[in-house]
Amino acid sequence: MRTFIACLAAILIGFFALSAVAATTADAPPRIAKEKFRPLLGNPDVVIIDVRQPSDWNRSKLKIKGAVREDTHAPIAAWMSKYPKEKTLVFY
Repeated sequence: MRTFIACLAAILIGFFALSAVAATTADAPPRIAKEKFRPLLGNPDVVIIDVRQPSDWNRSKLKIKGAVREDTHAPIAAWMSKYPKEKTLVFY
């Protein structure tokens, strides 16, 4: 379990580091720190969506339990309609 949490932390840190480098705009989606993300795990009002490339996802041994894999090559409308609007969506 510690290994999973450490790997999750590494993934999130890497994600946020890359996000900081990317240009942001006023309408950019909000970001969440790993400290605030951890308590959301297992929350039925939160849907965690894994948007990694298929090859990265298939090779990875690290996956967040309960996360849903969505194909980013498919039109967003094809899979976004599956999620209720009252849910909080977290993309990683």
